[in-house]
Amino acid sequence: MTRGPDASGHPESDGLEDRLRRFARIWSRAIYPATATSMTREEFEDYLVPFARRLSDALAAHPFDPAPAADVGTALIDAHCTDPGALSHSLGVVDSYLVLYCASGDPLPAEEGRARCARLQHAIAAGFARALRERTLAEQEAISQAALRAQTDAERALYASEARFRAVFEGAAVGIGISDMDGNVLDVNAALTQMFGGLEHHVRSRKVHEWAHPEDAPGTWDLQGELARGERDHYRIEKPYYRNDGTVLWTNLTVSLLRDPVGQPQYMLALMEDVTERRLLHEQLRFEATHDALTGLPNRTLFFERLQAALAQRAGVARFGLCYLDLDGFKTVNDSLGHAVGDRLLVAVAERLQRCATSPGQLIARIGGDEFGALMVDPKTPEDVTAFAHRILEVLAEPVELDGRELSVRGSIGIVDGPAGELGPAEVLRSADITMYRAKASGGNQYEHADPEADLRAITQHGLTNSLPTALERGEFFIEYQPLVRLSDGTVRGAEALVRWCHPLRGVLGPDQFIPLAENTGLIVPLGRWVLAQAVQQARNWKFGPERGTVRVNVNLSPFQLRDPGLVRDTVNVLQEAGLEPSALCLEVTESALIGADESLIKPLRELADLGVDIALDDFGTGYSNLANLRRMPLSTLKLDRSFTQGMLRDPADPVDIKIVEGVVSLAHTLNLAVTVEGVETGAQVEHLRGLGCDTAQGWYYARPGPPERLHALSLVDAS
Repeated sequence: MTRGPDASGHPESDGLEDRLRRFARIWSRAIYPATATSMTREEFEDYLVPFARRLSDALAAHPFDPAPAADVGTALIDAHCTDPGALSHSLGVVDSYLVLYCASGDPLPAEEGRARCARLQHAIAAGFARALRERTLAEQEAISQAALRAQTDAERALYASEARFRAVFEGAAVGIGISDMDGNVLDVNAALTQMFGGLEHHVRSRKVHEWAHPEDAPGTWDLQGELARGERDHYRIEKPYYRNDGTVLWTNLTVSLLRDPVGQPQYMLALMEDVTERRLLHEQLRFEATHDALTGLPNRTLFFERLQAALAQRAGVARFGLCYLDLDGFKTVNDSLGHAVGDRLLVAVAERLQRCATSPGQLIARIGGDEFGALMVDPKTPEDVTAFAHRILEVLAEPVELDGRELSVRGSIGIVDGPAGELGPAEVLRSADITMYRAKASGGNQYEHADPEADLRAITQHGLTNSLPTALERGEFFIEYQPLVRLSDGTVRGAEALVRWCHPLRGVLGPDQFIPLAENTGLIVPLGRWVLAQAVQQARNWKFGPERGTVRVNVNLSPFQLRDPGLVRDTVNVLQEAGLEPSALCLEVTESALIGADESLIKPLRELADLGVDIALDDFGTGYSNLANLRRMPLSTLKLDRSFTQGMLRDPADPVDIKIVEGVVSLAHTLNLAVTVEGVETGAQVEHLRGLGCDTAQGWYYARPGPPERLHALSLVDAS
């Protein structure tokens, strides 16, 4: 009794070799009746097993490469499986059973499995067609050589030569025709007559030059003229003909010149292979390879080809326009309503976008996922491209109704336009993609025009993002320290650790240039752990004398680090390894990170505070936090943003700023919180802040961020 597939899609508890053998058996049963092989059915099945294994390996390969499947098509020809049914049955078996029986390793997602299977089918068909063509061409060449030898030996053995030639002529599977040098058809064999519909007079009644077809390749009749004049001995092309019923016959045509004993052109010999079915298969495969299966739109491959052609035309004269569209919030549709609804929505969007393409020079394509491209070839003005993008947003504005529910559709569009020849297709698509994400970042449902400077910034950020993972391993990060000065006596109370990146190409980068990138990639956790360890160890190494007490070091925490379950454990381990008291460490968290924070974010801060670590609320006043929330947070310090002290740079100082700072200091002290002020630049600011009761300050008035040795030097003098 056959067991069904297990949860992974394979016949349960069967080994891969057993499944390959079963696949080969199914394959053999499907195509053996159509083969002309001398092998028995069992031998033929054994013959197919290695190729089943090759398909299995190709299906599971990472990265995926369908090329090995072409050898499978070649192997079918080598086994004399030349009947067209052998190919169609083989493709059917691969389509129905390959993923089921031949998948190895981790199971592929269903859509990925189908896509890989389809590309393997294409490769098998291509290998089959190529091998069949090479085999036929070899036969043609053999026939042609036999015909030429027969003509050459005519004077010595005319009767025998004529007999051999006639046998080849009549028995050949390819069509053969002979004409004189004026193009009059003198003789055709049965195979050629059958190709043209079975009426010999239809073929012989017309001269060679009367067989022109609108789809003849450029230069076809130039080649024929050169051969008729004796300037070449043969040529080979793919040529279409009209049959007597109006249908088109596609052939591989080889025409050779037959000369008399003195070398004068005497006859023209034509060999024709009917490749109509193969061409139709090629066109079908080409369509499938260049069109999206879901929407029927051209896919990224065809879009890239058309874009490349548009950019190559009349460089500097012709123009192009490209609109790169991404649907806003499409992932939410898939996640909430399911991929089936998402697919139907994509089909509806594709239909609407098609309505926007109103001229032959406009192409709509699905680039992938929920991304679409619209190409305009040689628009009259840049405004035409903008109007095209506006039209796209207009057709998307109306909700799509699916199963009685209305789904709103929004999109962000990046527009790139300009003269052809200035950019390559890859550069254009990259610029359009970057521009589209700028439109999305601005709120979506709008379009943006490409900006070379914005593109450069995005490319630079991408390069920095790629360099981040190895930068920490290579030791490219270092820390500078800015002193925290007690306002009451001007002594150094501690320092804030500020990480820098010594990039090998771009020099020293500040945290604003790479911290957001580290947060987006998840690298902020290991980087923050490294900064914490380095800063704590440095605090342990500072020796300012027993009368000064322990020097405190402030370390910034990213909001993403608060979500790290190992934050408390790692902090405790770092303090213990350095031998530093928890009170010597202050962790700074920005106000924006704690706006609306739930207990899960505050809990690790509370645990650290219970251990004795100080917690400071950084950039206070830049957000919109509820002041009442300060009571529930385990804070010890408020760090006022520099914007509060800018009014103190003027003379007289801004009374509003004075009152605001006075109120914040009073509130903080009521809550038993110390107040630190950032961005102090002048002695006048220091006097105001000291008079308002602020506890500590930092800024360029005291020192810019620098190496740890500078902090030690400052501690030896009166910093005020």
